Amino acid sequence: MTVKIVVTGGAGFIGANLCEQLSLRPDVSRILVLDDLSSGSPANLRDTRAELVHGSILDRSLLKEVVSEADAVVHLAARPSVAMSIDDPEGSHEVNATGTLRVLEACRAEGAYVVAASSSAVYGDSVENPKHEALAARPLSPYGVNKLATEAYTLAYAASFGMRTLALRFFNVYGPFQPADHAYAAVIPAFVDAALRGEPLRVHGDGLQTRDFTFVETVVSVLVDAVMREVTSETPVNVAHGAQVTLLELVRELSAVLGRPLKIRHDPPRKGDIRDSQASCDRLHRLFPDIAPVSLDVGLRRTVDWFERTMTTDSGRPR
Repeated sequence: MTVKIVVTGGAGFIGANLCEQLSLRPDVSRILVLDDLSSGSPANLRDTRAELVHGSILDRSLLKEVVSEADAVVHLAARPSVAMSIDDPEGSHEVNATGTLRVLEACRAEGAYVVAASSSAVYGDSVENPKHEALAARPLSPYGVNKLATEAYTLAYAASFGMRTLALRFFNVYGPFQPADHAYAAVIPAFVDAALRGEPLRVHGDGLQTRDFTFVETVVSVLVDAVMREVTSETPVNVAHGAQVTLLELVRELSAVLGRPLKIRHDPPRKGDIRDSQASCDRLHRLFPDIAPVSLDVGLRRTVDWFERTMTTDSGRPR
């Protein structure tokens, strides 16, 4: 049996890595990517079999056309930034919450299986660690609220309409194809980019805040397995490494990978940032027993290797 898979936001960071892996599978007959290219790039798909459709998930007629006859949809399209959501709450809501609703409506009409990306940001300022899926959601940012709506809609469509769905809460995903050249860049690409250019690493706050950094290969392995087996869950599922790393520890790990000391510049803390984050992965391991997370040192080495390969002479930045 071969399947047609649609990836919304597939020209972006996680989507491009997913399309690379799907392209290697003979049981995947067609990969269609819907992306508005606001943060993704067609170049990210050049080594894949994916067909790019340039457009927005807010476009109902285009969604209907793209999702037609799809067996599965991996919904990754989003404005993936806490800071961006604080700068533009309505725009963030429109793409992340309303956009998810429109994707689900298109999938409901087609009968497609849906995997939707949520975020650890839904946990907000919960002090309990590791964070398990039964914890009350307490988002600190509009982005966290958007993602809570994303997963709630996804699970509600399963309950209301009998759809096959899975909502995954991603924790601090990093790796190849993650952009570093904008104001809302995530911490690892920002650190790697600065380190390779010989600039100080900007640490917001004291650097003792913790994150559960998850290499993109781990996330992609979960997504591929979910799609091929049509894994479902009535509750959200954390996707993470299961470790707790401070930003200062991250700097030391990156320094070890590069083989040289790195300078740090401390900036003021950012609004909406969570102090500590670590995932409980018990539910993930029950649903995906064959998935083994990639360690931070290995993930950082692969990330640095990719950045070094893709540095451009024009801007000095990765694509």
